[in-house]
Amino acid sequence: MSESAETNTKGGHEMGFLDHLEELRSRLFKAVLGVLVGCIIVGFYGDEVMNLILLRPALLAHLKLQNLEPFGQAFLYFKVIFLCGTILAFPWVLYQVWCFAAPGLYMTERKWAGRVTIITSLCFLGGVAFGYFLLIPNMMAYVSQFANPNIENNIAVGNYFSFLVNMLLASGLIFELPMVTFVLARVGVVNSALMSKYRRHSIVVILILAAVITPSPDPVSQLMVAVPLWILYEISVVIAKFAKPKPTA
Repeated sequence: MSESAETNTKGGHEMGFLDHLEELRSRLFKAVLGVLVGCIIVGFYGDEVMNLILLRPALLAHLKLQNLEPFGQAFLYFKVIFLCGTILAFPWVLYQVWCFAAPGLYMTERKWAGRVTIITSLCFLGGVAFGYFLLIPNMMAYVSQFANPNIENNIAVGNYFSFLVNMLLASGLIFELPMVTFVLARVGVVNSALMSKYRRHSIVVILILAAVITPSPDPVSQLMVAVPLWILYEISVVIAKFAKPKPTA
């Protein structure tokens, strides 16, 4: 590792173990503070967030939610505020992670920190938007089609929220595939030739992941996951072609 990768950018001296712990503590504090600020901002619009985002008619698809716990609705508000606050503060949290890793990077790699933060944040938020506006409404509409007159589709609001969070996180992480490929290509773990060689195998894996991620057997929902995954894989192949491993000292 070069000298620039071993020294602290602030003081120009080599960081010891305690210095790394102090830096980690500082970055964690700033990240948590950013999430707290995001939660406060969302908290001012708690009712609007609850009614226009979580309880949006397009998401419920004529399904009814019910509360089964004494403090269920109160806890639900706190969960929604924390989730939305975390999503709002995600770029700031990610920036703190990159700042903590910066002293161990080459000078040329440090210049990528801001760009990678922006691109990674956009990928994650794009995945969340995809899950929220396309995937989840389609899945809920599929569920609402099963209307036996002797069975009411009343869903516990806690289960509904858990389902919503899991799908949003899964969608957000899936859209990080190009950035993960970029990092792996930079360290020499993968390359475009390898990814192209195993394209057929990857398609099979993508179809399996789509079936696992979508809890409903609806083929349309599974294709809505599989097709973006395949597109992201093809984009990752192109990224791997241009992302060369970093030079060794």
